[in-house]
Amino acid sequence: MFSLLQTQGKARRGRFETVHGTVETPAFMNVATAAAIKGGLDAFDLKNIGCQVMLCNTYHLHLRPGDEVVRDLGGLRVFTGWDGPVLTDSGGFQVFSLAALRKIKEEGVTFASHIDGRKIFMGPEESMRIQSNLGSTVAMAFDECVANPSSYEYAAASCERTQRWLVRCAAEMERLNASGSAINSKQMLFGINQGATFDRLRVGNMENIAKLDLDGYAIGGLAVGEPVEEMYRVISLVEPYMPADKPRYLMGVGTPGNIIEGVLRGVDLFDCVMPSRNARHGHLFTSKGILNLNNARYERDEAPVDEDCGCPVCARHSRAYIRHLFKAQEMLALRLCVTHNLFFYNRLMADIRSELESGNLERFALEFAAKFDRRV
Repeated sequence: MFSLLQTQGKARRGRFETVHGTVETPAFMNVATAAAIKGGLDAFDLKNIGCQVMLCNTYHLHLRPGDEVVRDLGGLRVFTGWDGPVLTDSGGFQVFSLAALRKIKEEGVTFASHIDGRKIFMGPEESMRIQSNLGSTVAMAFDECVANPSSYEYAAASCERTQRWLVRCAAEMERLNASGSAINSKQMLFGINQGATFDRLRVGNMENIAKLDLDGYAIGGLAVGEPVEEMYRVISLVEPYMPADKPRYLMGVGTPGNIIEGVLRGVDLFDCVMPSRNARHGHLFTSKGILNLNNARYERDEAPVDEDCGCPVCARHSRAYIRHLFKAQEMLALRLCVTHNLFFYNRLMADIRSELESGNLERFALEFAAKFDRRV
């Protein structure tokens, strides 16, 4: 399923083959939380901007329209019209983000719905069944994402419980795939490394979950409050213990500079809401840094968002026009800016793959990692 084609230091150029298509890595997975990219993009737009993987969320789709509805309509790929690989987040991140609305026990987590307050229970088996109904290419294990900083005692107990949940996830996934009724009987399972920022917990957890021989492995629980230098340190700490023949996924990260630094440390897959969320507020990534279209300086600016960009937005529209759309509260502003930012991210990944193939990734990183993240 995963072929390592080339390396440069820790950085890896790979190919991840799935039942729903091949993913060239390193790759960015575009976040469609509720089966849609916020900002008015559909599955066909994603194809046009170079997206390889669409990422959807188990918890949100379970609430609405309901995973059984999605199943009855053919699964996420039929439901959305997206014909490529789909990764579903397990709902584990909501254990972190909805902390005020949940209660954790060994069996699983009880949530109060953020929509209507009704009680919802989700444990490893429930998460796997929901993801099976969604028919995703890759299902993520159900885990707890611990906030940073966290006490060692709490992080250790959570890490051990997440590991027990992973064993239950693997057993339920195997059962579902063999049942004869799964939309995708070749659905894959990725385990998630946890342990906050504690070396002993991170390494011990990675060593233990690697023994389960899963389809891929993720590093979770980062970019949730710790300094960026600490995040890089944890990635470098864990990487030697991650199976070299399986894809590696850094969850919820991040800026273009974060992604470049993650690739240098051996990561293959990334996701983040940042490019679409920032775009909806007029903050756009460019080859020269981050541009804020709300600034008055762009009121009469006839230049495209980024003269070095090949996206359809930069080919057709000026900074002045898009700024006007924001000021007039036109929905088109969101669509154009999200299109640009996601194109930028997917082109960045293509450039990283190209630089890896030519052996020039370190030079590329020195030139662009800091530049892409700075404010213009």
